[in-house]
Amino acid sequence: MLDGKTIGIVIPAFNEEMLIGRVFDTMPDFVDRMFAVNDCSSDRTGEIIEEYAARDPRIRPIHHEVNRGLGQTLIDGYLAAREEEIDVVAVMAGDAQMAPDDLDHVVRPVVEGRADYVKGNRLLREEVVERMPRHRFLGNSLLTLLTKFATGYWHIIDPQCGYTAIGKEALATIPIQQMIKGYGYNADILYMLNLNNFPVLDVEVEPVYGDEKSKIKLARYIPRVSRLLISRFIKRLVKKYMVREFHPLFMLYGFSAFNFVIAALMFVRFVWLYASLGVAPTTTLTLLMFSFSFAVFALTFAMWMDMEDNKKLNPRISIGPRAEFRSQDT
Repeated sequence: MLDGKTIGIVIPAFNEEMLIGRVFDTMPDFVDRMFAVNDCSSDRTGEIIEEYAARDPRIRPIHHEVNRGLGQTLIDGYLAAREEEIDVVAVMAGDAQMAPDDLDHVVRPVVEGRADYVKGNRLLREEVVERMPRHRFLGNSLLTLLTKFATGYWHIIDPQCGYTAIGKEALATIPIQQMIKGYGYNADILYMLNLNNFPVLDVEVEPVYGDEKSKIKLARYIPRVSRLLISRFIKRLVKKYMVREFHPLFMLYGFSAFNFVIAALMFVRFVWLYASLGVAPTTTLTLLMFSFSFAVFALTFAMWMDMEDNKKLNPRISIGPRAEFRSQDT
């Protein structure tokens, strides 16, 4: 336990026979429970988990008969932790990519009641550019921007980091069983937390890149997750700012999108007329400039309103009891 709170760890594992043992061996002593979820590994991962569980009663093995994806693996671990009423549930990958020395300050803000969800931020480390593969760094930067729009947590960075901790109340409130089953779960859980007004905090963690082999194929991962983020952005606006309560930022985002479409059409028309006539059509150019200017202006104000409305979900600057602004909707 840590300050009187039980600590559980969800450990998703798929073909991690080389590294899963290191995760168990380096687990801090204050951890009360480890939910090791073997996602139908084809190597000895399942056997190794069972061997460690026979020696360490803290380990609860969970085995999938068929491969169900990372999201479902986490869901099953979360549901097992919720069943045992664990106070704080963290996630540590089975490939030893998350430094055990960081676990204390990942879970502590939740233990102390300063946040309901904590996620690691590898980008706070100065050496991350040298240690994180360049293609991952660039992809992470793009997804970070899209995730801010999708989730409403404008203060977070490095949303793809899976080193997280969630409190018992938040885990019991959000429909965790509906979380996306594949990659992109990071943004999906943040989206659900935002709809229920749970504060989220970033903490610095060490970027670890060693013997593990990433199973993410960026050429497929980034387009797939980008589509998910756009979908969650639209759903967040509709559910939070139109259905539950009306907010003008919904109209501003819509006005911005409308004008961006008009600007795109005017740009196509401008290029076509210029290529056909050899003369720049001034009327089309004027409409292009005005529609683009209106789009940027509306987007800027919509983002500002969005940031202001969600500022209360940043534990570093929020004021007053969280119960004052937490939604009762699930």
